[in-house]
Amino acid sequence: MRHVVILLLFVGSFWIGGLVWFAAQLPHDLEDTTSRTDAIVVLTGGSGRLQQGLDLLAADLAEKLFVSGVYHGVDVQELLKISRVTPEEIECCIALGYEADNTRGNALETARWLDHEDYGSMRLVTASYHMPRSLLEFRRVMPDVGIIAHPVFSENYHQDDWWLWPGSARLLVSEYNKYLIALIAGPSSRGGN
Repeated sequence: MRHVVILLLFVGSFWIGGLVWFAAQLPHDLEDTTSRTDAIVVLTGGSGRLQQGLDLLAADLAEKLFVSGVYHGVDVQELLKISRVTPEEIECCIALGYEADNTRGNALETARWLDHEDYGSMRLVTASYHMPRSLLEFRRVMPDVGIIAHPVFSENYHQDDWWLWPGSARLLVSEYNKYLIALIAGPSSRGGN
């Protein structure tokens, strides 16, 4: 029994240390706001991501915007209406992916789209707390694609003092656990690409 307790204490200490390290690794600002890429890729699921992607496209930082993980039934016109962007301006340059339902799926779906478009670089737009896992999955699936991380900072997530906010702490712990699972799961197949 004593060995089990010691093992649990060791694993718990290792997990807590990893959580603190993970929180410290999260991006705190935008490192590259001017480099142009072939595409901008937005992962759905959080506030501000789509608008940031549209703003980057409007600023001519890429040829096209790809939105991965879109709910079935949603089209470009509807997304532009939600974002209050005039469709004539950028509708031609937006593509939607409907297949992904998780981060690994986002990476696979995006890889297929990039291959189809013959693109070799992208700007990845997702939440700051989601960026480490997203980069892990995307770089595994697309090791030869240049990726610029473009984190979005949610007003509802308190990144600097997350331990003082129960919602932020839960979100960070959940994302850290998912990151560990992705790390342990290892590389995935590109599904025919």
